[in-house]
Formats: sequence, structure tokens, C-alpha cells
Amino acid sequence: MASFYPLQWVTAQVAGDRADVGSLTKPGAEPHDLELTPRDVATVADADLVVYLGGFQTAVDDAVDQEAGNRALDVSKSADLSLRYTPIEEGEQHSEEAGSTDPHFWLDPIRLSHVVGQVTDRLVRLDPTHAGQFRRNAADLRARLRTVDWEYRSGLAHCANPDLVTSHNAFGYLAQRYGLTQVGITGLTPDQEPKPGDLADVTAFVRAHDVRTIYYETLVSPAIAQTVAAETGANTEVLDPIEGLTKDSQGRDYLQVMRANLANLRRGQPCT
Repeated sequence: MASFYPLQWVTAQVAGDRADVGSLTKPGAEPHDLELTPRDVATVADADLVVYLGGFQTAVDDAVDQEAGNRALDVSKSADLSLRYTPIEEGEQHSEEAGSTDPHFWLDPIRLSHVVGQVTDRLVRLDPTHAGQFRRNAADLRARLRTVDWEYRSGLAHCANPDLVTSHNAFGYLAQRYGLTQVGITGLTPDQEPKPGDLADVTAFVRAHDVRTIYYETLVSPAIAQTVAAETGANTEVLDPIEGLTKDSQGRDYLQVMRANLANLRRGQPCT
């Protein structure tokens, strides 16, 4: 079992046909505020391996502590969660007021590739007979992630505006990797309501920095992004944090959605 989609996808890619990999976060569900049913907790107890991101989903942390024992793999170390949420006030970023650690590492394919290595090592320990298969699958997956990284580096190398205004503060690692600056309207959880003055501050930032596009995502309402866009004359565009796939996702797996995100960024920033 994996705690949510990106970790499920990585584990399934490495394991191949040697494992059935499920997710504790159902398709279309918001992972930040996940609540587990008794059946979900029983699944954690029965799994041969539970892959999760410590500190991201409290319910998963609790279930792992109670039921998983030494069968759990916390990927937070290899994910390198080094970014913290930075608020906007009066149209400017205030890094000295940075808050909670940003968990959205998987939107940086290089960080996700580091997690591939940790997952592979654990699967090899769990099933050494098929170590060669796991390592070949991992090498192929890392190559595909490097290709996506190259596509982002080249695709975002020449953009008119580096300021990335998003409804959900989920794209800090992506922005850091590819020379952009994220400005989130809300905090690290997408259902968080803007504080008094947040919309005014972001609106001031958009006007001052000639931002042309406000990005929203598929799992939550676009109303906040649309409000800022209406106030400033900016366009809106989808930017998917890939926390889970639905019928509305712009792709059938992580790689396809990452490429759809890149196409939307190239239009929205815009880039040559």
C-alpha cells in the first residue's frame, strides 16, 4: 500500500508484476485531510509494505505507528523536504515569515527520482529473488523522469514572466527547479480559505508584476483563481498538483499529467 497517488505510481512502476500496489487515498479524494476507515487501517496492518510520506497525512502516520511495525517506508528523507511556505503581503513575498514545510516534492521529477531509489532498495530487501527486475524497472523509471526534467528545463528556459501565481501553494519545488517564483493565493492545503487581505495582496502582486495567468487545479473549486483573474484581467489555466487522478485529469498517469502541466505553463507564462 501507498499513502497517495505519486507514491503508488512509483512503487507500482518499480515492482512491476511482482506486487499489487494500492493507495489509501482514493481517486478524486483530497489527500491533505485524509481520514481512514477501519477497513483502511486493516489494509495497513495486512500489507507487506506501506510506502508513505511522514508528516503529510496524520491519519496515515497514526495507522503506520499502530499497525505497520517495521513494514513501513517513510520517503521524507530521500524526498528532501527543504522548502517552507512563504506568504505574500502587500504584493511582496515575505520569506522571514515562512511557515509549514512544503510536502509537494513529487512535482520535482529529480526529487521523485531520489525516492525511486529508496523504494527500490526496500523492495530488494523484501523480495531479493527479483532484485534484478526491480533494479531494471527503477533504471527505466529514472530515465523517464530525467526526460521529463529535460523537457521542463528546455520548455521553461525562455519565459516572459517567472512569477507563478497559483490557487494552492503546491508548486514550490517545481518552481525552484525550473527558475520560477511561486505565489500561492492560499496555503499548503487547497481547501484553505484565504485570510482577510490575501486576495488583495495577491491581486496587487499580479498587477505589479504583469502576471498574465492564474492557475487552478482539478480537485478543488477554481473560484479563488477566477476571482483574482477577474479583478486583474488575467487568464486562468489548469495546473495539476498530481495528488490523485480523476476523469478530469489531463493524462492517465504521472508522466502524462506532468507534460500537460508543462504545456499549460508554456502558454500561461508565456514561453518561447
